[in-house]
Amino acid sequence: MKNLAILLICLLIMSSCSQEDKKEYVTLQGKLLNNKDSVITISNRQGVIKKITLDENGNFKDTLKLKSDKPEIYNFSVNPGKAAPIYLKNGFDITLEGDSDNFMNSFKYSGEGASNSNFIVAQIKKNQSIKDIQTILDLEQSEFDKKINTLKKEYDSILNSYDNLDSTLYAGMDKQNSQLITYFKSIYDQNLRMGKGRPSPTFNNYLNVKGGTKSLSDFKGKYVYIDVWATWCGPCVVQFPYLKELKKDYKNKNIVFVGISTDEARRNGGSWEAAETKWRNFVKEKNLGDIQLWSGKDYSFQQAYEITGIPRFILIDPKGNIVDANAPRPSDPALKQLLNSLNI
Repeated sequence: MKNLAILLICLLIMSSCSQEDKKEYVTLQGKLLNNKDSVITISNRQGVIKKITLDENGNFKDTLKLKSDKPEIYNFSVNPGKAAPIYLKNGFDITLEGDSDNFMNSFKYSGEGASNSNFIVAQIKKNQSIKDIQTILDLEQSEFDKKINTLKKEYDSILNSYDNLDSTLYAGMDKQNSQLITYFKSIYDQNLRMGKGRPSPTFNNYLNVKGGTKSLSDFKGKYVYIDVWATWCGPCVVQFPYLKELKKDYKNKNIVFVGISTDEARRNGGSWEAAETKWRNFVKEKNLGDIQLWSGKDYSFQQAYEITGIPRFILIDPKGNIVDANAPRPSDPALKQLLNSLNI
C-alpha cells in the first residue's frame, strides 16, 4: 500500500508538470532563402494573426498564441503575393526551411506538429498534378474507372504516409478525398449525358413573345445560343447589354439567339397568368427582341440540363448536338473565341 501511495503521488506530480509544461502558444522558426520581403504574415479567415520579421539571411523565429484551441490551416505568406498553408495548434514547435523562388514546393516542415503541414503541401502538389480534368472526362468508361481507382489509391497513399497526423485533419482529408472521387464520377456521368457532341435535350412548344410557340427543332440547321433567365435575376439582366452587342456582331451568321424565361407562379402570387404578364412586360421594357420564349409550367428542358442557377447559357450545333452545355457568358471574351472557332 505504501508503494502504491508513492506511485500515485509520482503520477500526480508528473501530471501537474505535464499541465505546466503544455505550451499555450506556437513556436515558429526557420529560414527562407531568396526572399525579397522582410516580413512573414500568418493569417486565417479572420485576418492577420502575426507578422514575423526575417533577418538579412532569411532567418526568423517567433511565437504566436492562437485564440482557438482547435487546430487550423493558416496562411504563411510574403509579398509579392506568395502564400503557403501551415497547420497550427497551440503547443506545436515547427521549423520551416524553404526557398522563396520555389515557394511552397520547396518547403520542408520539421518539429512537433510538422507532419500535418508536410501532408497538406503534398496534397496540394497532387491536386496541381491533375492539370487537365477534361482529358480524364474524355476517357472511355473502362479507362476512366481505372484512372479514378488509381487516383483514389494515390490520394490514400499520401494520406497514410505521414505519421502523427492530427485526427481532425486526417478525418477531414479522408472525407475530402472521397468527395473528390465522387465529384469526378458525377461529372463523368453528366458528361456522358451532356458532353460535347451529345444530342441536346429539347424543348417543345414554348410560348413565343411574338406569337405562337417555338421548339428547339425549329432551329435545326443553325447554331443555337440559349440564354436561360428570369425577370427577378439580377445577374441575368447584367448580361443583356453584352448579349445585344453579340447579336449585332453575328447578325448575318448561321446562329440564332434564344432567350428562355423561367418565370413561374411561385414568385408571382401563385398566378401563372401574372408570371406570363410580367415576362411579356419585361421583354418589352428591356427591348430584348429576337426570339424570347417562356417555358411556363414545362421544366423538362431545365431539368434535363440540370440547371440549378441562372443565368445559364447553352450552345447547340446545327444538328441539334451539344457544343457546350455550360457555355461562356456574353460578357466573357471566351464566347467570341468559341463562336469564331466554329466558323459560324
